[in-house]
Amino acid sequence: MATDQELIKATACAIVDQLNAGTVTPLELLDVLEARIAEVDGQVNALPTLCFDRARSYAKELMKKPLGQRGLLAGLPVPIKDLTAVAGVRTTQGSPIFQDVIPTKSNVLVERLEENGALIYAKSNTPEFGAGANTFNEVFGATLNPWDLSKSAAGSSGGAAAALASGTAWLAHGSDMGGSLRNPASFCGVVGMRPSIGRVAQTPAVAIARTLSVQGPMARTVEDLALMLDAMSGEHPADPLSLPLLPNSFRSAARSGNKPKRVAYSPDLGITPVDPEVVAITRKAAMRFAEAGVIVEEAHPDLKEAHECFHVLRAYDFALSKAALLRDKRDMLKPEVIWNIEEGLKLKVTDIERAEAQRVAMAARAYEFFQTYDLLLAPATIVPPFPIEQRYLAECNGTTFENYVQWLAIVYAITLICCPALSLPCGFTSKGLPVGLQIVGPPRGEAQLLAGSRVLEDILGIRGSTPIDPRAAA
Repeated sequence: MATDQELIKATACAIVDQLNAGTVTPLELLDVLEARIAEVDGQVNALPTLCFDRARSYAKELMKKPLGQRGLLAGLPVPIKDLTAVAGVRTTQGSPIFQDVIPTKSNVLVERLEENGALIYAKSNTPEFGAGANTFNEVFGATLNPWDLSKSAAGSSGGAAAALASGTAWLAHGSDMGGSLRNPASFCGVVGMRPSIGRVAQTPAVAIARTLSVQGPMARTVEDLALMLDAMSGEHPADPLSLPLLPNSFRSAARSGNKPKRVAYSPDLGITPVDPEVVAITRKAAMRFAEAGVIVEEAHPDLKEAHECFHVLRAYDFALSKAALLRDKRDMLKPEVIWNIEEGLKLKVTDIERAEAQRVAMAARAYEFFQTYDLLLAPATIVPPFPIEQRYLAECNGTTFENYVQWLAIVYAITLICCPALSLPCGFTSKGLPVGLQIVGPPRGEAQLLAGSRVLEDILGIRGSTPIDPRAAA
């Protein structure tokens, strides 16, 4: 068997190959992870809830099946974001209100992963109810960025990203409303993807047609990400919005070598300030597509309504899902969550009508845009990782934001147009902090997105930068 350190640094795809060959067992992997968590997670706080006994029990049952018949993940351990129910495991949603909740039934996405051979061994940290792109809460505290322990890991899937970057996970689950898979991937130097609506089935909550937030994968490489998406995908009768499996796997798409013919790069999508160093790094990375014979032009779809539209639809979603908590547990909610709910409760039907019409118009313009361009490239976050003490980014490049969400426009605009998107590590700042390039595919175009992202990943040569040992503040 490979050494523990070799296993920690191996890709998820390589580990699955070893599992299928029998050169490593699921139980051995759990031992390796438990030791790595004991070594580094005290510094990072990515995985505050562990469930190794449960994982070992599942591993022993899985190992009764013959090699090669244990699912796509074949016994690979996977952490689940703490917003998502795992049967028998504490699931707090980052809130004191739910700090002692232990669900009796898992979300269908967890059941799907386990059907595909995943072993759930931990819950990853998240801000309260996933609100805010900085991972801290009153239950477990803050998750720190492994690249610089004085910096934020972003959010809301910050625990997942920090676990991948620090070697306590090979693959991870997250969710994304306004960049919650893409922002932390960018800050932590890993790959995080928001798939199409319905690509990953989930247990409906509050309303059937909640289409801002989706479940998705996070990994260290594009091919690993595609493997995780394969293990998460497929329709489920419990989720009326879920999509059937495609004929070909996403991993095969990532490995295909299919290149885009023409891509667009935008430094700001026409709607947000961006740190000049982030612009320079992402532009340089995007232009390197030309080395593969790809035409790169500066362009973006018209997304001018994004701020108003997202503000209304996000507030509406918070009112639907959290109004009862505001009535009964107001003193236990953080200020940002209270603000979101109250903004939603003030809405009129005409406000929602206008926002939905804006979303339809932007999605239609984006669809037309992708008749010309195969992919759209932009920064995944508008700044490098900021100090952990900042609750959110209040200002960028001379512009002060109106609220705690507006700094996320470069990702939430893509949420609104219903396109799959991922954050790909594309370079480092002068202080050695990672920067992510947001790569957006056409509607339901995950295969095209993964293929093109893998081509650029090969050109950039940054793959393998993680995992790292946590680093003290520079």
